[in-house]
Parts: sequence; structure tokens; C-alpha cells
Amino acid sequence: MISTGWLLAIYCFLVLFASLAGGSLPLLIHLTHTRLQLATSFVAGLMLGIALLHFLPEAAVQLHSADRAVVWVLAGFLVMFFLQRFFHFHHHDLPEGDPEDCCSHDQEDQSGPGGSAGTVVASHAHTLADKSAKQLSWVGTALGLSLHSLLDGLALAAAVEAGIHGHAGLAGLGVALAVILHKPFDAMAVATLMTAGGSSRFSRQLLNGLFALATPLGAALFYFGAGQYTDSNAVFLGCALAFCAGTFLCIAGSDLLPELQFHSHDRFKLSIALILGLTAAVLIGRLEAGASASLGSGLAG
Repeated sequence: MISTGWLLAIYCFLVLFASLAGGSLPLLIHLTHTRLQLATSFVAGLMLGIALLHFLPEAAVQLHSADRAVVWVLAGFLVMFFLQRFFHFHHHDLPEGDPEDCCSHDQEDQSGPGGSAGTVVASHAHTLADKSAKQLSWVGTALGLSLHSLLDGLALAAAVEAGIHGHAGLAGLGVALAVILHKPFDAMAVATLMTAGGSSRFSRQLLNGLFALATPLGAALFYFGAGQYTDSNAVFLGCALAFCAGTFLCIAGSDLLPELQFHSHDRFKLSIALILGLTAAVLIGRLEAGASASLGSGLAG
């Protein structure tokens, strides 16, 4: 079975690549508002499933207490909540909205019988990213997302450590997939605000490279520092898993809940994307369990 260090290194390399690609994505591919929100809904559903179906049950097993696990879930949720409240960094949108994806839908949704949609459409002429760029500093956004990425690294390392202890052949696969798919959005958010602020292309690429290292750094801190306690202290690992469940819940909620107000025009598409994300979390859990069972039977033989 592959060691914790090598498996974690492979995941971190993929996360690093995904983050670097995300920062360059607006320069390479034309993304519409709808496509981006569909991808966000899928990843949010995946993270929601990982938090409730992977992290939380494993944390309860390690802690031998559901009550204690929920306390740490709440702690993780609040930490991520206050990071987002004070840094205002968690938005996924494009710097320039597609008229077919934004304004036409807003006009359709807001204009009713005898209603006046002119002022409403004007107020929605810009995307959320446009409005955020006027209010946010890319410095604060980069700092907030870097702290967020450090927690992603913690979650990834804790999931791999828990999987290795359970003799899972694909330890941490679900968490790795959630982080890898989510990183391009975060990197793109920083690049979007830097572009809106007039930063040079070299500056954007430099910061994107530094930002991409945040998650591997968080994983390394856990592996070389806190990870040494997990071999002899299952409670520590359980607390870490529950804490990460809370951060994933907050991230998923911050991506999903705004859809109720801002994306009613694509309610069916976004709902299907959410269900597909949850389905992926379930299938990954079964894949990990199957690999663990196969490995266990092989060791027994």
C-alpha cells in the first residue's frame, strides 16, 4: 500500500496544478455565467457530501462521541464563516457577465404583469464579480483565500491519514477531488479582482503561483507537525476531521444558498448539478470502501 507521504504528495501536486490552471483559465477559455455556476453547484454538492458522509462519520468513530464531533463541526463552520465575513472573499463569478446568462434572465424573473423591469435590469447589469471588484481589495481576498486554502490542506492531510489508518486503498480520494475541483474557482476569484484593479499580468501570475502553494503548505504542516500525534491519539485526528467537516459545510453553503436568490432562472440545471455532486460523493465513498475491503482481504490472505 502506498505510504501517507507519497499519496499526500500526489494529491498536493494535482491541487497545485488545478490552482495554477484556475488562475490562467479566464485567459484561455471563455466561461459563461451559467457554466461557471453549474460547476460551482456540482463542487458544492460534492463538498457537502464529503462533509456529511465522509468526514463526520469518521470523526464520530475516532472520537467515540457524536456530541463531541458536532462541537468540532460547529467550530470549523464558525472559523470559515468569520473568515468569509471579515475578508469577503468567497464569490465565484466572472468579471464580465454574459448578457444572455445574466441580464435577460433577470429581466424575465423580475418583470411581472404590469411591473417595471427597467430599473431592476439596470441594477443587475453587472455581475457579482463586478460589484465585488469595486468593494474588495485583492490583497484581502488573497489573504482570506490563502487561509481558506491552508484549511483545505489540513482537511486533505487529515482525510489521507484517516484513510491510511483504516487501510483504505484510495485514502482521501473524495476530499482530494473536492479540493482539486474547487481550487480553480478560488484562483480565478483572485485573478479576477487583480485584473479589475489594474494589476499587471506578471503580478497576477506571481501571486497565483504563491497562492497555489497554500494548500500543499497546509497539508505539509499537518503531516510533519500535527500528524505525528495521530498515530497514538485518535482523538486528535477525530477533532481535525470534524473541524474540516464544518469548514466544508460552510463553503458548500456559501456557494449553494445564494442560488436561491440570484439564480432562480437556472433552478433546474443547478439542482441537477447539486445532485450529481452529492452522487459523486456517495460513489467515491463506496469506491474507497471497496478498495479498503479488497486490500483487507489481500492482507488477510
